[in-house]
Amino acid sequence: MVMDGAQKNERNLKGAGVSANVHRTNVPRVSFGGPQENRGTRSEGRFPFQAGRRRWPGVYSLQGGQSLVELALVLPLLLLLLVGVLEIGRFAYYDILVANAARAGAQYGAQSLTAAADVDGIQTAAQNDGLSTLKVTPSLLCGCSAGALGTCPSSSVCANPLVYIQVKAEATDFKSLFSYPGLPAKMTLTSTVTMRVSQ
Repeated sequence: MVMDGAQKNERNLKGAGVSANVHRTNVPRVSFGGPQENRGTRSEGRFPFQAGRRRWPGVYSLQGGQSLVELALVLPLLLLLLVGVLEIGRFAYYDILVANAARAGAQYGAQSLTAAADVDGIQTAAQNDGLSTLKVTPSLLCGCSAGALGTCPSSSVCANPLVYIQVKAEATDFKSLFSYPGLPAKMTLTSTVTMRVSQ
């Protein structure tokens, strides 16, 4: 078949058009809500959840209500533990005060035999270091050795007698702030310190 020049040009143009259609790669596509095309953000008008978030309306409000219920269940237990810690800490603080008061009274009485016999001075020293309502009871202990102490006799029974001052500090009817299970409503805090008197 013999073709003239115009037929050849028309055939070349048709071939080029077919080739352009075959090798075209990036074709814009219109989405109608298919499962593969709509994985990204979805419009609020077509879908009933927020754009860019895969959560349905009401999920946030449900989570907030669940958190409130959990807080209401756990809060009483946390408050109970907090009250217990406060009470134990308060008892420990006053117990340290009583121990410090007994030590201060014993240190005052251990200065000399004269200071050991000064009951008012020992009580004042103990109450100044601790609480003014403390009951302070000093007593003298004597003996020939540290292992056998007793009341001091009127006369020396050994060549080198040992004299000790013993101070007992006591806080009676120490009341708790709260009625807590396992802790008494009233407690007596006592501390006793013994020191050798300088001679």
